[in-house]
Amino acid sequence: MALFFDTDWFDARLAELNLRHADVSAALGLTSDQLREMWKDQRELSAADVRTLAKLLRVSTAEVATHAGVSTPVPAREESDAALARVNERLDRLERTLAEIKALVLDLRARSP
Repeated sequence: MALFFDTDWFDARLAELNLRHADVSAALGLTSDQLREMWKDQRELSAADVRTLAKLLRVSTAEVATHAGVSTPVPAREESDAALARVNERLDRLERTLAEIKALVLDLRARSP
């Protein structure tokens, strides 16, 4: 892990992807002054910043955190997104099943004298 924010690595990665500091500012929702503070290791990155930078730079969150300095949090693993997707799929199935049960109950009520 880098002791300080590794500007050379970040700048090299941006150059590889033909991105500019303005692209990073926009992705993180920061002003250019705030981004300069980050680049000078005067502004801490949040876990959300690390995730956003990882997507923008097309690297893992661990790699961004490694180059961002010792106090940078490593976000929860990307598997948490997959786990959330599975929970959402299960919830969708449960809601469809509940709707089917409700329709059956209403149909039974309509048929009873």
